[in-house]
Amino acid sequence: MTILENFLPAFLEEVVGDRFGRYSKYIIQDRAIPDVRDGLKPVQRRILYAMYDAGNTPDKPYRKSAKTVGDVMGNYHPHGDASIYDGMVRMAQPWKMGHMLVDGHGNWGSLDDDPPAAMRYTEARLSEIALELLRDIEKRTVQFKDNFDNTTKEPVVLPSRFPNLLVNGVSGISSGFATEIPPHNLRETIDACIAVIDKPDIDLEELMQIVKGPDFPTGGIIMGSEGIREAYRTGKGRIYVRSRTEIEQLRGGLQQIVITEIPYQVVKSRLVTAMENIRLEKKIEGISVVRDESGRQGLRIVIELKKDADAQGILAYLLKKTDLQVTYNFNMVAIVNKTPKQLGIKDMIDAYVGHQKEVVTFRSRFELEKAEDRAHVLEGLAKALNILDEVIAAIKASKNRQDAQQNLVAQFGFTERQADAILTLQLYRLTNLEIHSIEKELKDVQKTIAYLNGILGSEKKLMAVIKDEITEIRNKYGIDRRSDIQDEVEELKVNLEVMVSAEDVYVTLSNEGYIKRTSKLSFTRSGGEIDKTGLKEGDYVRYLLEVNTLESLLIFTQKGQYYLLPVHQVPEYKWKENGTAIVNVIPIPKDDRIVNVIPIKDFEEQGRSVVFITKRGQVKRTDLKEYLTNRSIGIVACKVADHDAVIEVRLSSNDQDIMLVSKLGMAIRFAESEVNPMGRAAGGVRGIQLKDEDEVIGAEWIKGEEGELLVVSELGYAKRSLILDYPVQGRGGKGIFTFEFRDGKRVKPNGTQLVKAFAVKEELFITAFLQSGERVSFSSENTPIEQRKSTGRQVVSVKKADMITDLLKSDNQS
Repeated sequence: MTILENFLPAFLEEVVGDRFGRYSKYIIQDRAIPDVRDGLKPVQRRILYAMYDAGNTPDKPYRKSAKTVGDVMGNYHPHGDASIYDGMVRMAQPWKMGHMLVDGHGNWGSLDDDPPAAMRYTEARLSEIALELLRDIEKRTVQFKDNFDNTTKEPVVLPSRFPNLLVNGVSGISSGFATEIPPHNLRETIDACIAVIDKPDIDLEELMQIVKGPDFPTGGIIMGSEGIREAYRTGKGRIYVRSRTEIEQLRGGLQQIVITEIPYQVVKSRLVTAMENIRLEKKIEGISVVRDESGRQGLRIVIELKKDADAQGILAYLLKKTDLQVTYNFNMVAIVNKTPKQLGIKDMIDAYVGHQKEVVTFRSRFELEKAEDRAHVLEGLAKALNILDEVIAAIKASKNRQDAQQNLVAQFGFTERQADAILTLQLYRLTNLEIHSIEKELKDVQKTIAYLNGILGSEKKLMAVIKDEITEIRNKYGIDRRSDIQDEVEELKVNLEVMVSAEDVYVTLSNEGYIKRTSKLSFTRSGGEIDKTGLKEGDYVRYLLEVNTLESLLIFTQKGQYYLLPVHQVPEYKWKENGTAIVNVIPIPKDDRIVNVIPIKDFEEQGRSVVFITKRGQVKRTDLKEYLTNRSIGIVACKVADHDAVIEVRLSSNDQDIMLVSKLGMAIRFAESEVNPMGRAAGGVRGIQLKDEDEVIGAEWIKGEEGELLVVSELGYAKRSLILDYPVQGRGGKGIFTFEFRDGKRVKPNGTQLVKAFAVKEELFITAFLQSGERVSFSSENTPIEQRKSTGRQVVSVKKADMITDLLKSDNQS
């Protein structure tokens, strides 16, 4: 085996881990995350430096973008031309950058996410403010490093004479890190830098008096100062950005919503399409036209509304359901000393000020070297002019230039540098005027040296220079704030009326749990007969509700759960169709059963409460407003004990008596006010004291002494007794008899238990449902009025081994 074939074993985990670690380090440091000092990613820095190096500056004509991309790729960035051109495009788009760094000429894309023209068609040059990022780069202000093939040098960072990271913001994703820094106002950011220079230990609250928050190039309204504060403190926070809108009044009582600014990074064409889809799909009523009127005058989207439409409601819906309002999440990550760090605003400004101290220090040293060299030369010239004749004689006596230089050094004590300057002196400089100008220049240079030494010797003077220079930039390039800031996040409440057109409909729920919503038109077209509705064989309608689509249904179950179902969410069917199983609409468990469906218009209605009656005689009363919810799952409506179940739920006005009737013929009447209002999840109080084998089978609400109580046994025996015969008692007693069961060998039995009880004031039609599937209807007028403790009369013929299982009033079913 040769040396070449001698393979070393390696673990895959180690190899992959090592390679991925290297790759991650590269893309974090050299691709996706900006440097905290100049706020630029490597590709952006290389584009700007390449343009500067090639003289592609604002005072020269535009140059083809392809040439710049080629220069960048060939010299500094050996990656695809697409990534370079994409970086260049972003720096030329005014809706992405607070202050554009590339001055583009041609088609550079649009707010509608139209792509820019290819690089061979567009032209570009550096913008004026981009020169401030590069100013003094030739004065050794920043470090340079070898490029990828060691043929030239490139800057590690730009001098960045204004805080570009905050002013222009940045967005990027790498492995394990992402960054999202919003653009800020140039004036505010520079004022904050000056405040930090003046008071290095300034606190965040003081800083936020200067920098109010981000300032997006697309304007808009920023909501949530608490989110801004959190982001400026920790580097992470959330704000809401809302479009700038106005509701305009037109002739004829019409209105239109006009949008003039949209949130940062929202694509206008997609936003318009989303609003148009809402109109086409009729998710809300009232929009007639969505039109994009944007042009040279600026952005303008118009939403024309139909007559009498709720403009505020429609606007609230659009803000909630489209990108007319978006959340913006700060994630302020930048490279600090080659390491990605999450930074607050104070950290960023400190890092920037630290960078400027270095830049001005290095520049001052460079200029001091130049000035000292010039002063040295001028001192030699001045000395030579004073002994001009001897100097000329010495030069004339020399053999050649080198000899002359050596003679000057040896005879008069000049340095080689000074001697060289004397030898290159032009004869016109020997005039009287020129001698004075050399002396004047020497004095000026000495002043410059003193000034530069002052800067290098005093941090106070150094900081004053930084302040003066960034103030100059602020005054030259500063613009007014474009985004307004609102402290509070405005909650968006969308009225149901906006989303749903008001319509009176029928909602039916059958005994087997089939639900449907039917328009009155379908009901009329089907013949207008309630008993002709579509049902499965053997099924019957348990609830028939005449409601409006703006109302909601409260659906209560035996186990004490409830569901809130808006009427407009009930699936629509024709009158003759069966509908859909309710489990397809609400997630009701198989082992639970609905006990009542109550339509609600207004949950805030005063003096209304929901009253629950359980099988074991518990009664609970809770204010209606407690049942308002946005959740679509089952919620506890009433605490139900083991071996108990809710049998009745009613909406009450709190001013009546409750009559409870038990299976074994006991009844109790007590004032509803005896049951104090309780919380939604409470279990209630005792309404009637029952024997172990007894249970409540009916509850009726009584007002006054008029009318009768109708009870029916499982064998079809019924009778009415006067309400007058049931005195109001205290809650929780055993009650009094309301029916007598007869039993014996010679007596025909009238039943062993009551099935249902009804309060009757006028004629009532009742349908009895038998175990055999038979149905029998009868009128309350056919039942005798008897004493409380009496046996009743048979009104429903029940065969042997059959019995009544359910009874319904005719206004509740067919």
